[in-house]
Amino acid sequence: MRAALELDPARLEFARYVRPGDTVCWGQGGAEPCTLTEALVEQRTSIGGRFRVFVGASWSQTLQPRHADVIDLSAYCGSGTNRQLAAAGHLDIVPAHYSAFGRTLASGPFKVDVLLLQVAPADAEGHYSLSIAHEYLVPLIDSARVVIAEVNHAAPWTYGERALRKTDFDALIHTDRMPLETPRTTPGDIETRIARHVATLIEDGATLQLGLGALPETILAHLADRRDLGIHSGAIGDAVASLMARGVITNAKKRADRGVSIAGTMMGTRKIYGFAHRNSAVQFRSTAYTHDIGVLAAIDRFVAINSAIEVDLTGQVNAEVAGGQYLGSVGGAVDFLRGAARSRGGLPIVALPARSRHGSRIVAQLSGPVSTPRSDVGVVVTEYGVADLRGLSLTQRVRRMLDIAPPEARDALAAASHGGSARREATSS
Repeated sequence: MRAALELDPARLEFARYVRPGDTVCWGQGGAEPCTLTEALVEQRTSIGGRFRVFVGASWSQTLQPRHADVIDLSAYCGSGTNRQLAAAGHLDIVPAHYSAFGRTLASGPFKVDVLLLQVAPADAEGHYSLSIAHEYLVPLIDSARVVIAEVNHAAPWTYGERALRKTDFDALIHTDRMPLETPRTTPGDIETRIARHVATLIEDGATLQLGLGALPETILAHLADRRDLGIHSGAIGDAVASLMARGVITNAKKRADRGVSIAGTMMGTRKIYGFAHRNSAVQFRSTAYTHDIGVLAAIDRFVAINSAIEVDLTGQVNAEVAGGQYLGSVGGAVDFLRGAARSRGGLPIVALPARSRHGSRIVAQLSGPVSTPRSDVGVVVTEYGVADLRGLSLTQRVRRMLDIAPPEARDALAAASHGGSARREATSS
């Protein structure tokens, strides 16, 4: 049981709670408790020594390169405004599978000492809601030395596996500010073409997991004629709200969590926040559940749809580094793709545009790390079509991948495959 001190936000002194050498963590995206995080950064020099902050995908401008004067900055990804930290050389990446984050942050070298939460106000029974995110925050509530809550009266009250009471907090403040929203993006012709190809693979009654960004939202928009789709995903956005409201996503065919969309966090705007508010058909779970391969494998027709920075001709995926800069993450792709591969009728999909402004994203050799091995990649989709790699040899994979590469790059890729690593591997395996 914790002290549960109610404080005026203007009088919160972080030097009372954060010690030199501590690791501080908070929710990512819209789950960031901005009043708390802004105060921490402003008061950083009062801590009396260096401390570390671990962040997820960030949409705020709270952390800036100049704050590395006393803060060591760590993250699992280079997404959102983390990119400016990575570009300045001030972001230390933790390359872990998403399914491991709860354990990684609850113990070991990155054990979180101080947890900052954004919660929705208590209901009539005295239960506060974790609101926008459960995911890797749940185990930290019990393992962190200090838990400070920003009770945001503008945050949605959502259902989840962990309800909180006032005694779960060492201190709390009250605010009323709209949670951060995902930066809006408008899908273009390429995203639309990719979405059409992916939509042909998804049957009525399938349960979906989708990654982040404009492409997953566009794919969902092309499923409006399906029936009884389900959701079990690390994150959900506005398109899920739209399809649930239209009766397309019903979760009626799921054996577990029937009738309920399951997610770890919301990555969207006030549209999904408002839809999820006090809506028991949308519920949140910790990463230990959303990304567990046993849970995923038990979902019939589980379709995992994830993206990539580039894919080589044998199906290896780089989802982390582009142009020498850390932009993505290891994330949950491997967890979900493996779960889909084990699911009865499941389908592991990697979808991406065939080219970037720098050239083909279907490559003979990756320019970054192998985030997902080719053994875990089932189907690759670009605007040029679908490459089903399941059960194929290396030579056969090269042929399929060339078919979905940019037409202007195919000859060079084919030549590289015959004289390069893909061909050597094919002949030596």
